[in-house]
Amino acid sequence: MSADLSVLRNNLEALERVLVAFSGGADSAFLAWVAHDTLGYESARCFTAVSPSIADSELEDCARLAQEWGLNWEPIKTSEMENAAYRVNDSDRCYYCKSALMDVAEPVARLHDCVVVLGVNTDDLGDHRPGQSAAQERKARFPLVEAEFSKADVRAHSQHLGLRTWDKPAAACLASRIPYGTEVSVPLLRKLDRAESALKALGFEQLRVRDYGEVARLEFDLEQLSVALERRIEIIEAVKAVGYQYVTLDLEGFRSGNLNHSI
Repeated sequence: MSADLSVLRNNLEALERVLVAFSGGADSAFLAWVAHDTLGYESARCFTAVSPSIADSELEDCARLAQEWGLNWEPIKTSEMENAAYRVNDSDRCYYCKSALMDVAEPVARLHDCVVVLGVNTDDLGDHRPGQSAAQERKARFPLVEAEFSKADVRAHSQHLGLRTWDKPAAACLASRIPYGTEVSVPLLRKLDRAESALKALGFEQLRVRDYGEVARLEFDLEQLSVALERRIEIIEAVKAVGYQYVTLDLEGFRSGNLNHSI
């Protein structure tokens, strides 16, 4: 572990009161736990942005984690789906999504005199992440970046602290499964959620279902490709059951931010 946990704690103490954007993923969960452990219940608040782009299973896990860890947590609905610029789904979609998140976070932060903090790590800085710009424009802080925590550091420290999220598979918003230029809609997001939930029910963990109209392109970890081929009939039936006509397997395997390569 190259990053120093005491630096992160000191930085949080300097902020005094924080509102953590808590998606339940490894990064935001680690930040929420450390903030709670460092600042206490009243000074470390957490919220989860609730919209059609969050998988039902992820929202449920946020609630479970908040209860397990005793977090000062609340779910808050966001309204990015009401923004036509978001639904158009161009390469700046994440900007509008994060703006919607900040729209609901800022009033809560003002009410409790908190600084909004996000679980961005140093590895996130190299990808196409317009949402980071939207958050920074609204004065949100990235404590993990400021303390020089990489994704590996987050997972290593989480494991050392006994947090069950240390090896949780990456789980970006459901809209990230939709190629740029294809309109984001609630029915499509629900369809993707059902497809991925069906595959997880078969025992697959790290996966993506990418939507291409009638075609579902599936990404699994490389070590799971042979298993996917062996269980192809089950997989095909599960994915077709939610409405896809064709089911394809991406031989390159799972890649986070895969659709950003087309930009």
